[in-house]
Amino acid sequence: MLERLLALEVFSYLLVFSRLGAAIMLLPGFGEAFVPLRVRLLAALTVTAVMYPVVAPLLPDTPTAFVAVLLLILGEVTVGVFIGTVARVLTSALSTTGTIIAFLTGFANAILFNPAIRDQGAMTSVLLSLLGILLILVTDLHHLMFAALMDSYTMFVPGSGLPFDDFSEAIGRLVAGSFLLGVQLAAPFIIVVLLFYICLGILARLMPQFQVFFVGLPLQIMLGLTVLVVSISAIMMLFLDYFATGISGFITSR
Repeated sequence: MLERLLALEVFSYLLVFSRLGAAIMLLPGFGEAFVPLRVRLLAALTVTAVMYPVVAPLLPDTPTAFVAVLLLILGEVTVGVFIGTVARVLTSALSTTGTIIAFLTGFANAILFNPAIRDQGAMTSVLLSLLGILLILVTDLHHLMFAALMDSYTMFVPGSGLPFDDFSEAIGRLVAGSFLLGVQLAAPFIIVVLLFYICLGILARLMPQFQVFFVGLPLQIMLGLTVLVVSISAIMMLFLDYFATGISGFITSR
């Protein structure tokens, strides 16, 4: 009898780990490429141990068929990947903003590795992405992500059918919304650089012998850095509000 109880407890723990571990491997600040795999695994095991007593009453009975067990685990992994992907898509708005800023300010050729998207990106994109991850941890928004993971057990009950249509629709809307936010956050740079090019065009027409682009490129970089210094605080505040609103969609008990 004791062995059977232990086996049930171990299976229930692994079932909770399937969802939480899959999500933590993608969450901003925890699933980054620069975080060692062992650290991510330890974080997933620790969070599972903390949340397991709370979500254990919501877990279904252990099925006897192997196929049923496999489908149950795959369903939990799917929910965890969905929640982690939502958080990752929300942070991609900063990468979009940084890429637009780089093209407008002359930093498009300054390519660095961006750990937030696990690919190469412009220098300003890397700066904003890393700053966004830092502010998520500093402002305790990662607690909001853990609350969303816990409340996901009431929204997506283990063992029940998964709304794959809603998953795809939600991801599509989030991608569109993140791109829209990225363009909106870069709007000051678009306006300033557009006015700057208009002034350069007028200057080129008034003084054809003047080397406009030779003088304009350093001024464009200086102007872009000035606008970045002035607007970066507002950009990050708007992003944090957007991120908190997006994650709060999974929270049902608060």
